[in-house]
Amino acid sequence: MHCLFNNNLFSYFQFKCNGRVDLGIIEDKKSKIINQVIYPVILSVPASAKELTRRARVKYLSRHARRALEISAEKSGIKLGELIKEDNGSPVPFDGNYWSLTHKPTYVGGVIASTRIGIDIEKIRPCSKGLFRKTAHDREWTLSDTDPFKLFYRYWTSKESVLKASGTGIRDLSKCRIVRIIDDYNLIVDYDERKWLIEHFFFDNHIASVVKNNCDVEWTLLNQGTEK
Repeated sequence: MHCLFNNNLFSYFQFKCNGRVDLGIIEDKKSKIINQVIYPVILSVPASAKELTRRARVKYLSRHARRALEISAEKSGIKLGELIKEDNGSPVPFDGNYWSLTHKPTYVGGVIASTRIGIDIEKIRPCSKGLFRKTAHDREWTLSDTDPFKLFYRYWTSKESVLKASGTGIRDLSKCRIVRIIDDYNLIVDYDERKWLIEHFFFDNHIASVVKNNCDVEWTLLNQGTEK
């Protein structure tokens, strides 16, 4: 994986990863797009957001994540349409464009693409053995002997991203299977009779995962300072 580092007056870090895994089995049969670039954008959450009430903070994080989506759309040359969700919370595509959001207490993210897309962010931290059993089967855990908590969040965010892309939600978590770990930044999920290629981005003790498939990925991490 080759990454470029840039810094400018807007105080952002941008990583363009050109190491694409060429796997013919990974494709969306409904899409002919090959080697497209997708632009996941991650925004830090201003410390001032912690002062909001819980309800106001949830609304703020949702708006902030949509700002990340706007930046992703700008980078993609896509004009955002009306952002509508299904009753189950799944984003509704507009003009053939798919989109996905994620938000956590300290970071939010958004991405748009012309094929099914999903993104998820988590802070890497200890978790219970019960969550390990809920998230993956024994065979999946034998694929790597790396740090267990790092591996857990690789698996969790990968499966979340796939379920977001498919629009089915967390209820199908047990049906997602990690079938191959390619390297420290890419793995393959088997779900719904398809293979999904996932790329990870590690930052500030967090991990972000995005459905990559046949696309190149250019990550952007923006420090929002104290903006509210």
